[in-house]
Amino acid sequence: MQKITPNLWFNGNAREAAEFYVSVFPDSKIISTEYYPASAEEGLADFQLTLAGQPLTVEFEILGTRFVAINAGPEFTHSEAVSFSVPCRDQAEIDYFWDKLSAYPENEQCGWCKDKFGLSWQIVPENMNELMKKPGAYKTLMNQHKIIVAEY
Repeated sequence: MQKITPNLWFNGNAREAAEFYVSVFPDSKIISTEYYPASAEEGLADFQLTLAGQPLTVEFEILGTRFVAINAGPEFTHSEAVSFSVPCRDQAEIDYFWDKLSAYPENEQCGWCKDKFGLSWQIVPENMNELMKKPGAYKTLMNQHKIIVAEY
């Protein structure tokens, strides 16, 4: 059993986000969905009434790692302070994930991109440590948005 499960905060679109992620990554699935009560009488606070009957949490799995997406409101947003690294076997796989996940070109640098839900991803080659030992690798990396392995 996985000891740590990332919980991701969303503003009303947790189900949409979970469905998007399982569509991007092979061998991924929605596991379960829990819902807010249907009314205030069932325990909802006034500020939660707009969420009555909507998904509260969506548990999903990406490549064997479980996540929970929660619909909790606009109070918190994602930032680059937390990112998910995806080691890729070749340029084709880098290109695939980049094309699916990159939604904000102004936030791209050194293999990092941000998706349409605001989550940050590091789309990097499996042998990134090896590539970084080559002369001029750091300068190459700093000038790239999506990593192009052939440039190392």
